[in-house]
Amino acid sequence: MIQSSKLLSSLNASQRDAATTFSGPLLVLAGAGTGKTRVITTRMALLISQGVPAERILSVTFTNKAAKEMTERCTSLIGRGKSKPWISTFHSLCVRILREEIEPLGYRQNFTIIDRGDQESMAREVLRSIRVQDSALKPGDLLSIISRWKSAGVPPAQAPDLACDDREFLAAMAYRKYCDRLRARNSVDFDDLLLLTDKLFSEHPEALKRQQDRFDYVQIDEYQDTNQLQFRLVQAMVSPHENLCVVGDDDQSIYAWRGAEVKHILSFQTHFPKAKVVRLEDNYRCTDEILNIANRLVSYNRERHQKVLRSTKQAVEPVRFEKFPDEVTEAERIGLEISYLIAKRNCEPSDFAILFRTNEQPRAFESELRRRQIPYVILGSQSFYDRKEIRDLLAYLRVIAQPRDESALLRIINTPARNIGTTTVEKVMQRAILTGAPFFEAARECTTRGDLAPRVSQAISNFEQKVEGWRNRFRSPQTLAQSFRQLVEELKYRNEVEKLYKEPAQVATRLESIEQLADALDDYSTRSAKPSLHQFLDEMTLNDRDEFGSDNKKELERNAVKLLTIHSAKGLEFPRVYLVGMEEGLLPHKRSVEGTRKDIEEERRLAYVAVTRAQESLTMTFAETRRKWGKPRKTIPSRFLFEMRTDQQNEDAMAEEEAAAE
Repeated sequence: MIQSSKLLSSLNASQRDAATTFSGPLLVLAGAGTGKTRVITTRMALLISQGVPAERILSVTFTNKAAKEMTERCTSLIGRGKSKPWISTFHSLCVRILREEIEPLGYRQNFTIIDRGDQESMAREVLRSIRVQDSALKPGDLLSIISRWKSAGVPPAQAPDLACDDREFLAAMAYRKYCDRLRARNSVDFDDLLLLTDKLFSEHPEALKRQQDRFDYVQIDEYQDTNQLQFRLVQAMVSPHENLCVVGDDDQSIYAWRGAEVKHILSFQTHFPKAKVVRLEDNYRCTDEILNIANRLVSYNRERHQKVLRSTKQAVEPVRFEKFPDEVTEAERIGLEISYLIAKRNCEPSDFAILFRTNEQPRAFESELRRRQIPYVILGSQSFYDRKEIRDLLAYLRVIAQPRDESALLRIINTPARNIGTTTVEKVMQRAILTGAPFFEAARECTTRGDLAPRVSQAISNFEQKVEGWRNRFRSPQTLAQSFRQLVEELKYRNEVEKLYKEPAQVATRLESIEQLADALDDYSTRSAKPSLHQFLDEMTLNDRDEFGSDNKKELERNAVKLLTIHSAKGLEFPRVYLVGMEEGLLPHKRSVEGTRKDIEEERRLAYVAVTRAQESLTMTFAETRRKWGKPRKTIPSRFLFEMRTDQQNEDAMAEEEAAAE
């Protein structure tokens, strides 16, 4: 039995209050660096110590990385070999529910979750079918609009009423066709996982009751990031008992652009009038100087819960505000300082992070760090899942798992080349659309009608037989990873990589990626009680949407300077942080400057997140001129710089400016 006193011994008073409140709605306002994961995991362990069966506890977060960390911490508290709480992301939870309950919505249980590349292909097909040119609406823009509607719970029938311009009206026309195509292929996209679960709960109360009956206690991490659908799902799941604990920080709500609504955490007590509120304000990450400017900055936001973070660490060095004549000098001076601190002060490259608002900013820093031979990594760049070889091989696995997954089939039908060209594929697809038949059946119809040359028909038939053979192999008792490695061998895919990439280093990197995919299959098979190709593909598709995938985790662990956007930095911490480009139009971003007060408040929260990544040292910089369209343009220092400094610091800065001007 877990000892409650031992679990509580490492918590401060407010953490203990949150961890020992079990019944009814609970809002834990957890400021940056205040130990929220410790509170959540301790609370679960305490519930189990009180006799609550672990499987009756559900804890939901937003990324697979966070879910994995929570699982590891919980296991260390309750011990290995014991049953564990259900810890997952929102999307993983919805996949599990839909695999059991989706059939009343018109899908089969073995539905496929399509990835971004296949979504774009489908969006392109749909726009073509309603005669919409790229100049009027691009596939990527269509998907963004559809995603926004789905995140807000808007079905295709309501979309035309919400369209506010010509592009959105075209998108509303395409939305219905896009959804019809997905259903016809027994496929769902990432946003459907939430939308269809919400639809299931609202239209099929017996399915909702089955899910409600599973859990007595529900926890939601990062509650400030919930969108409208996630909020409705949470409400539905806890309505019988309201034993709901939500943990979050309205001051770190920075994802409005993907549907997150800060109002859910701000109005929690309105939706749950009996809610208890606990504030975690003791910060264990940042020095007092860093927290002073963070508190000062965020206090300018009107819509927020009142809280003031207190530091447990005294500053050794002050927070610095630096200006440079241009962005090249900004990069040079920061590169010089990092080089000096590594050489003379025993700092490690991994101690440093350079944070920026936009993806265009790191180029100058890359050049400077490379020139000084300082190791660096850019986090959040190309995903492991975006690589051609990974997308190709996952498409093979998806076709093997789901015969009607035509998006995946069309990707691999002639990769590696097997004499099935584009013209052939177009003929077969026209027949498939006309008759509603699957691809291989439509190909046989084309052969009967004489639309295909005998050689091409034979190539398609041979490929169909191979797919069926692979399908049988993946059903056999041998491991999934072993079957995958045999598939790669039969495809001669290594030869394909060697043809595509001429540099030996590139070939080695790509082959290593393939081996990483095999390792992922091995890892999944070890973890899962009943491994299946379907379940593995679900995991991979959900991982692809994570802010931080496995590649980024490896990069994060390297002894190198980290270059990353502020959005990518959320949840991370570094001893020494440079927050660069503190200028109007960059931070706050130009779109927000031209927008509303709420847009500026979100940018202020973003600056607050950036500041609170720093553990020991924080330097904020801006350039007096920045090149745009080939010419240096004057900049305006970010309003956030003035808000962070005391009146005296601002007066001193203005006096310096005036003296320099004279």
